[in-house]
Amino acid sequence: MRTRVTAAALGAILVMALAGCATPQSTEPTPTPAFSSEEEAFAAAEATYRAYVDALNQVDLSDPETFEDLYGWTVGELNASDRKQFAEWHAQELTKSGEAKVQAVTEGRYDPESGEVAIQACYDVSGVDILNAEGGSVVSSDRPDQQPLAITLTPSPDSATGFAIMSISALSDEATC
Repeated sequence: MRTRVTAAALGAILVMALAGCATPQSTEPTPTPAFSSEEEAFAAAEATYRAYVDALNQVDLSDPETFEDLYGWTVGELNASDRKQFAEWHAQELTKSGEAKVQAVTEGRYDPESGEVAIQACYDVSGVDILNAEGGSVVSSDRPDQQPLAITLTPSPDSATGFAIMSISALSDEATC
């Protein structure tokens, strides 16, 4: 983003310096859609969420280097929240056992103007436990094994799938997997 701003600023200065020498041209690039279809965007969004869950399953709370792949799939407040949470768990010397699974993903909405996509997922955490240093579980006994989630993604040129996850939130209490 910083490179684009710098390039745009340099471009604007160049245009002003050459004013009168050539016909002025627009300095704003014409946006091009990242995906050729809604179906392609939803498929990339699902692949992004599944890659995030795969990265989450590879996290070793005793080794902060394993967090980096997870962080690469998120942006904004979700990225900051993940960084804070995993740093706290590492500091508390917690350990994670088991793996989460994506049971199902459903299409939500696609905004071709912004490129943002919303999907819903059924996230299965029945096999995951977080343990304290004494080996006791710190997971709430009322945590549901199947969690219906709303996921919002934004285009990301740095992502292998073309998306990064902006937010993940629980769906309403009435929602089920």
